[in-house]
Amino acid sequence: MNATDRTPADLLRSALAADPGRPLVTFYDDATGERVELSVATFANWVAKTANLLQGDLAAGPGDRVALLLPAHWQTAVWLLACSSVGAVADVAGDPAAADVVVSGPDTLDAARACRGERVALALRPLGGRFPKAPDGFADYAVEVPSQGDRFAPFAPVDPDGPALVVAGAELSGTEVVERALADAPGLDLTGPGSRLLSGLGYDTWEGLSAGLYGPLAVGGSVVLCRHLEELGEEGVAKRIESERVTATVR
Repeated sequence: MNATDRTPADLLRSALAADPGRPLVTFYDDATGERVELSVATFANWVAKTANLLQGDLAAGPGDRVALLLPAHWQTAVWLLACSSVGAVADVAGDPAAADVVVSGPDTLDAARACRGERVALALRPLGGRFPKAPDGFADYAVEVPSQGDRFAPFAPVDPDGPALVVAGAELSGTEVVERALADAPGLDLTGPGSRLLSGLGYDTWEGLSAGLYGPLAVGGSVVLCRHLEELGEEGVAKRIESERVTATVR
């Protein structure tokens, strides 16, 4: 990161400038066998496209609330950074009825219908695949995002001290997200560039978000984000730690 980085979106821009080709998020779903690796550049491209969708098609701006009804997943990480880029508040597992936009996985569609604003559904299929048929009342993310622009510029400046993230009932500004991620890094054994943290935590707590995205991003490291890690077993986890060159783990 740079000394001027005050939001997660700032951290991503600095990572892109420093080393766009390095891995940033490696995602496993051990219930399906899926593995996806995203470099900083690839991740940033997904973020830019998603931010353009959020700002342009969904009319979200600074202060608007985006309820993210999603598990720990690489596409969830993309949405978190897209919200930061726009200045919208990412409300993790938030109340759809109180949100301007809801973003739902396939298992939370019924709850997401309480949102009277824009609704987006993610199939969470391998390689970002679409639904066979889009759920009624929802835009299919995998259909809408590919045509979005590869570069993003916010219509309005993002206030680093404005609300940026709500998780487990706690509201944080962009500045607080960055500061807390940096403060957490030593305890997670994130020592700087080259650090590679394997996380089996969910995204429904600050600890899971810090380990599974913000901490590695803040120090120039990377994350091996594992969903359904319990399916793997201890021997499988040990093999993954070796093959992915993991330097620290949190489960």
